[in-house]
Amino acid sequence: MTRIDERAESDAAPVRRRARWAIDVRPLRTPAYRRMWIGTAVSMYGYQFTAVAVPVQMYALTRSSFWVGLLGLAALLPLLVFGLWGGAVADAVDRRRLLLASSSLAWVATLGLLVQALLRVGSPVLLLGLVAVQSTAFAVSSPARQAIIPRLVPRGLVPAANTLGYTTTTAGMVLGPLTAGLVFAAWAEPVALPIAYATDALLFTVSLWATLRLPAMPPAETVPPAETVPAAETVPPAVVPPAAAAAAAADAAAAADTPASAAPTKATIADAPAADAPTADAPGVGGPAEGVGGPAEGAPAVAVRSVGLRSIGDGFRYLAGTPVLLLSFAIDIIAMVLAFPRTLFPQVAAERFGGGAAIGWLYSAIAIGSVLGGLTSGWIGRVRRQGAALVAAVVGWGVAIAVSGFARQLWLMVLLLAVAGAADLVSAVFRQSMLQVYVPDRLRGRLQGVNTVVVAGGPRLGDLRAGATAAAFGATASWVGGGVAAAVLAVLLALAFPALRRYRAGD
Repeated sequence: MTRIDERAESDAAPVRRRARWAIDVRPLRTPAYRRMWIGTAVSMYGYQFTAVAVPVQMYALTRSSFWVGLLGLAALLPLLVFGLWGGAVADAVDRRRLLLASSSLAWVATLGLLVQALLRVGSPVLLLGLVAVQSTAFAVSSPARQAIIPRLVPRGLVPAANTLGYTTTTAGMVLGPLTAGLVFAAWAEPVALPIAYATDALLFTVSLWATLRLPAMPPAETVPPAETVPAAETVPPAVVPPAAAAAAAADAAAAADTPASAAPTKATIADAPAADAPTADAPGVGGPAEGVGGPAEGAPAVAVRSVGLRSIGDGFRYLAGTPVLLLSFAIDIIAMVLAFPRTLFPQVAAERFGGGAAIGWLYSAIAIGSVLGGLTSGWIGRVRRQGAALVAAVVGWGVAIAVSGFARQLWLMVLLLAVAGAADLVSAVFRQSMLQVYVPDRLRGRLQGVNTVVVAGGPRLGDLRAGATAAAFGATASWVGGGVAAAVLAVLLALAFPALRRYRAGD
């Protein structure tokens, strides 16, 4: 066993030296990941001020949950267009630069929200437009951000890194809406709105700083056609970890089937990390000096990838050949489109609980459950039947959402939404870890683009569904009916397609 293998094995060993239920913090030993984690957590806290302020402002302008639901549509359309394209770009350019550019666009959109609040423009259409710009920036930045994580930490710590990320960002989703609720309770809307947007704009600069401090993230090497250069020549055989060797072999097989007319032009990317190999920033893992950080001296030129429809199609072809990933996306769509009651929060807070700070508690409740679930998530890494666990988590989400729709006491609704949030964290960690570990680095950006469309687009469709059904049948029917439908359809999906419930870690 090489020194690299020994260190990787030590990093990925079972967590028997600490409490079996406690959250795994080992990824924080990686400086680049730690900075990214801090920046994302702080900016997510700030974004919650905007996430509360925009629907509150829209409802105040229109007095209609349907208009609030249109915010979801305004966010969805850019996600559908730019999420897939952003994933293809993330596989073709330096992911750090792409993340910095798209994050800057999101910051500009937040400044636009601040300016319109200060000037008291009062235009629902302008709100929809600024939300669409923010969504465009998110659609491009999210695939790059998620595809970066496996390049920062060893593969065995990817689930722990995802759990840390979800837990800390959802902690921001707890504290942010609660603080925003206090702001709206303390000041009238014309004063509270600029405060909320300004807080978001200020805190987002921490994320920009963290992105600036990331190492370069050029595209991972592609393997040239097998008849030109053997895949094993790109990394010295003595230091290739078994998982990386398997991925390289798979890449070589895929390259051998590529038509000559589809082959891209050539260029040299000398500092690209080997696919699926830990980078120099990873704790206890050798960097380039040990032959892992980049290609061997004299290695062949690697391909520059296109970012057009052909590149996006490659990602879909890979996805079509992996039923487990397809089903994991399908069950998430069921959960988010049918059982996401966020659009109804302003109406329910006003009608049942008198408005004020209640709106903050409703927007925070799901995140509270996710934080508590994350802090007690040590068991997640030991689950082998991840497919069955994913199905159970989605069913639990739907049932908890349905029951919470009947609650007439604020504390009870918050409690039930928190239970739903804990189930959501479990399902999110399993889905993201399956995607990041299963997919080779050369396709991670494109598959993360699909994931962005599903994970972020699903709630937007859920916003539209909830608003439309509430306008037709009332808030309670929309809330409860969506939760029941999600739980039932998740069970039916698992029964109809057993590949998902039979999936085990390592398959």
